[in-house]
Amino acid sequence: MRHLPLLLAAPLLAACQPATNPDPRGVEKGETLLTISATGRAEARPDEARLRMGVVSVGANASEASRLNREKMARVTAALSRLGVKPDDLQTQNLSLERIDYGPERGRFRASNIIEARLTDMARVGDAVTAVTEAGANLLGGPDLRVSDRETANRSAYANAFKAARARAEAYAQAAGLEIVRVVNIVDGGEHGVPYPPPMVRTEALATMDAAVPVAPPPPPPAPFNPGVNRTEVRVRVDFALEPA
Repeated sequence: MRHLPLLLAAPLLAACQPATNPDPRGVEKGETLLTISATGRAEARPDEARLRMGVVSVGANASEASRLNREKMARVTAALSRLGVKPDDLQTQNLSLERIDYGPERGRFRASNIIEARLTDMARVGDAVTAVTEAGANLLGGPDLRVSDRETANRSAYANAFKAARARAEAYAQAAGLEIVRVVNIVDGGEHGVPYPPPMVRTEALATMDAAVPVAPPPPPPAPFNPGVNRTEVRVRVDFALEPA
């Protein structure tokens, strides 16, 4: 019987040994895994406002209700155009036409048209609220104040979240007699605390519907408006590998 030389047998035996499975958590032998969750905050001044507005009209029949609604809506969009709002910044949110089957208007028809307007001139938001109300809008919601480039605005929040995670990890490591040797994993927790658009509200004009309009009083001053700042919060989870100091 032939025998393999010892120099060849040893590597072959070693190759047959089961390989050591790596730790699925990403740490190596002798390392400790520390998982930290942290938040970061940022402030940015909003540079656009979203206003939701609409017209509700009542007529004796479907055609009349639609006509009244269309005429009023044309005055509303014209008022926005005079304030510099472009057609691309207007978006229809809802159109409806229905027969009224209850109340004092039973048997008549109700037409409604709701749009969202995007304003980038923050100094004219108050003027817009006043102008569309005077033009006949009797539904109003907003303003929903936004930062157009949210990603850029939130960069400091991302950095602050990671710095907070690192600082907390260093405190834990020092207390345990360990030190951070590397970052194993980073998981973005996304943005939190994003406000919802305010609901639509009815103005006094809705109560009169399309009844005879009395002599209009002098135009009121623009509605007071202060954009303030938007505050956002982001979360992050970071896995650190620690080893004895």
